Amino acid sequence: MIKSESSLYYKLKLLMLIRLVFTTLLLGATIFLQIEKNSSLVDKPLLFLYGLTGGIFLLAFCYTLILYHVKRELLFAYWQIIFDTFIVTLIVYITGCYSSSFVFFYLVVIIYSSMLLFRRGSMIMAAMCSIQYGVMIDLEYYGILKPFIIEETLLTANHDWNHVLYKIVFTMGACFAVAYLSSILSEQAKNTKNQLVAMEDHVKRVEKMAAVGEMAAGLAHELKNPLASLTGSIQLLREDTQFNSYHDKLIQIFLREAGRLNDLVNNFLMYAKPPSRGQAKATEVRKELADTIRLFEKDNLCKERIRIINNLNEDIWTEIDPRHLRQILLNLLLNAAESIEDTGMINIKIFNTSGHNAALEIFDTGCGMTDDTIQSIFDPFFTTKQKGTGLGLSIVHNILEAYGNRIDVKSTINKGTTFIVHFKKIDPPLLQMECSKVYKDLPSLAHG
Repeated sequence: MIKSESSLYYKLKLLMLIRLVFTTLLLGATIFLQIEKNSSLVDKPLLFLYGLTGGIFLLAFCYTLILYHVKRELLFAYWQIIFDTFIVTLIVYITGCYSSSFVFFYLVVIIYSSMLLFRRGSMIMAAMCSIQYGVMIDLEYYGILKPFIIEETLLTANHDWNHVLYKIVFTMGACFAVAYLSSILSEQAKNTKNQLVAMEDHVKRVEKMAAVGEMAAGLAHELKNPLASLTGSIQLLREDTQFNSYHDKLIQIFLREAGRLNDLVNNFLMYAKPPSRGQAKATEVRKELADTIRLFEKDNLCKERIRIINNLNEDIWTEIDPRHLRQILLNLLLNAAESIEDTGMINIKIFNTSGHNAALEIFDTGCGMTDDTIQSIFDPFFTTKQKGTGLGLSIVHNILEAYGNRIDVKSTINKGTTFIVHFKKIDPPLLQMECSKVYKDLPSLAHG
């Protein structure tokens, strides 16, 4: 089993290393200070610290042995961090409970839990830390627990209960505040990383397709000219010469196949030289999408087999040729329908994203794709279907690229595929006209 560098596996390895370094530095410093203070190396508190430090090293060694064989890495991360909360509680107990200087270890655990487990996991760890700390301080206050490394004057019993309660509540609040804030930062970092990866994949795809496109343009033109000459010659020969029915049938087959080859060359030319933005105008995505869905539902590929769910509540406009937008939508819908073998569902929604951007998401419950297939689906002539030229998604990609937009894909085998079209959003035409009118009226208003 080969682990990916972007997986939780490497984060867990880093966590184990950080845990060892942190333990060595802080517990080592505590042991050193206690030796300076007490001179004896076999005092009971120091023996506990020796044992705790050794136990953490042994635990790290065990984690390292079993980590590579773990299949459910997320569950393994939960168990590791939950166990870390108990280790921190033990450290706080040994080093003074209420007066321990190591209470901030709880916050360290919560911070790295947010990096691995994000908001849900960090909130769970904050709750674990809060419960353990609160119970431990209560038991110390009522004399059930007595820490080792502590002076009698620092015991919780020597403090007012309101002061003790205030510290417990303050520590719990700090745990949840750190969990919430660190999880926000972790999720933002995760989203930014995903966007950077998507943009990097997009740039690589564009560079590769541009190189193929230059070759494709020349090849398509070289094919188109002799194909047109052959088709024209056969048609003239058919009109000027009397053929029997058998010869006429052969000519019909030739013309039909020549037509198919001509369509293929035209598609290849569209891929190699995508249409310009000459007919681009303000287009309402919801309207074009609704029209395309109505057309698609009448297709035999969809009828009585696929249920379409659409969430077209957002009033989103973009600048594009409506024909190109319909071509993009129809290609994606046909691709989704062909991935569903028997019956299934296609879920379509449009929504606003960051800034002046929006997205169209088309999810199907089809067979899904492997990572290798995802890397190749936009390549010309790549197809997993029995029929098809493999140019549909290549053309979709190039049309979007001509407008400065992009397309991403996510897929899981046997669960389905999601295509996400990112496009630039513009104001509705009426709002544009009103803004333009206000702008023109500004000089007269200023003079008035």
